[in-house]
Parts: sequence; structure tokens; C-alpha cells
Amino acid sequence: MSSQAQSRRVVHWAIAANAALTVSKFIVAAFSGSSAILSEGIHSVVDTLNEGLLLLGLRRSRRAPDIVHPFGHGKELYFWSLMVAVLLFGVGGGMAIYEGITHLRHPQVTQSYGWTCLVLGLAAVFEGSSFAVAYRALGAQREAATPAKWWSRIRRSKDPSVFTVFLEDLAALAGIVIAFAGITLGVIFHNPYFDGVASLLIGGMLTTVAIALAHETRKLLVGETAPLDVVQDIRQVMESQPEVAGVDSLLTMQLGPEDILVMADLQLRNDMSGGQQIALLERIENNTRARHPAVKRMSLQPRHPPGRS
Repeated sequence: MSSQAQSRRVVHWAIAANAALTVSKFIVAAFSGSSAILSEGIHSVVDTLNEGLLLLGLRRSRRAPDIVHPFGHGKELYFWSLMVAVLLFGVGGGMAIYEGITHLRHPQVTQSYGWTCLVLGLAAVFEGSSFAVAYRALGAQREAATPAKWWSRIRRSKDPSVFTVFLEDLAALAGIVIAFAGITLGVIFHNPYFDGVASLLIGGMLTTVAIALAHETRKLLVGETAPLDVVQDIRQVMESQPEVAGVDSLLTMQLGPEDILVMADLQLRNDMSGGQQIALLERIENNTRARHPAVKRMSLQPRHPPGRS
């Protein structure tokens, strides 16, 4: 499965899970009066909208280069991912915090505890399945020989459609636990304030996740380098050629999840003819793309050591 197909699968699965839960959460929130469940319903609405924006970004990022955008539209995905972070921060986190404050000011005892637990259980199943799909996709974006924890995978990933769904689903699972704890404690101790506090905690968690997403996406949007091990391997491919005396400058930029720009200044032997130089540069480009298919554009500039006659 291609990287783009895998990304679309992750997003489609997340949309299906959130759409299935949104209506049920709002219905239970209306009957139970639970602030935490209402916050979870808002969370599901925001997540569904977010995944729609990610699909839009994936579609627009596949457009071919044109005169105005000679390097393509790969960064469209990064822009829409940043919009997802803003939406999660402003609507998801903000509304949950507002609902928590409102509930603390006007406490209401939670009703229909059984139905509330049922919808939270269903939410855990759906969100857990979506999380598993995103987690596997995130793990597939690293070489099997590179041991990394999940946060390292997020930092390494250049595909926000995958790590955004991963973090949203992680936050959703944590929100389900917080909502269940707040509602259960409120029922046990006959204290509605636990519910309001749970809503505040959910809002704070969503705000934290939104800030983390914005930070990771911002780096990609402004022009982040390719993964360091990829850059090192590209340098090794260049230096492995006997005609290359050294690599003066090697610059890379991630133009999209599977689109890397490479620019390099190469010191070549003084005794090479023009035809030999062209053949060498073509060989380096072919070898680099064979090892890293994401390298779509290369600009190699030959240089010669000082003192050439």
C-alpha cells in the first residue's frame, strides 16, 4: 500500500469512528446532563471536521506543479494540518473548558448513568480501533531497524495526516477515561462537581494536544529538512563515488510527506571532462532516488578544488 493510500485509509477510518460516536454522545449528554459527555461530543464533532480538513489537504497536495507552484502543492497538507490544530485548540479545547466552567457554576447531577457508561464503552471501542490503525501506519513510516518510541515516531514523521489522527485518537481515549472517572466519582459521592472538573481536564488535554500539533506542523510548513538519517545516507551516496572529492554543501527540504528537495555542491576531480561530469551527476541522482524514492527533485552543482589550471 502506498504512503498516500495508507494516509487516506487512516483518515477515513477515523472519520467513520467519530461520525458513529458524535450523535450518540450528544443524545446521552441531553438525557444525562453530563458536562463531560457533552465535552466528549464536542470533541467528536471537532475530530470529524478535522479529518475532513485532512482529506481536503491530501487531495489538494496531490495537484501537479504549475507556473505559480513549480515545486508542487505538497505543503497544502501542512497548511490544512495547521488549521486542524487551530480548530482543535479554539473549538475543542475552548468549548470543553467553557462547558466545564458553566457546569461548576451551575452544577447538575448526572442522570442515566448506565446509558452514559454504554456510550463511553462504545466510544472506547471505536476510538481504539481508529487509534490502532493510526499507530500501525505511524510505525510503518520508520525503518524496522530503527528502534523508536511513539513520540519519536511523531517527531520523525513527515505525514501530518497520520500523526494528527494518532494524537487525536490518543486524546480521545484519554478523554473517555477522564469522563468516565468524573461521572463515576460524581455518582458515587453524589457530587456533580466531579463532572465539571472532568470537562476542564478534557479541555486542557485537547489544548495541549493542539499546541503539540501546531508545533510539529509549523516546522514542516516553514521548510523542515528531511530526516537526518536520510540526509546522512544521501551524503554517503555522493561521497561513495570515487570522482567526488567532497560535499561542500548538502541542503534538503521536505516539500510533502513523500516529496524531498535535495541541493548539493560537489567537489569533483580536476581531470574530469564535461561528459564525465554529466554522467557522474546522473549516476548520483539515480542511486539516490533508488535508495530514497521520496527524493523527487535534485540540483547538483559541480565544483573543483582550488588550484585547477
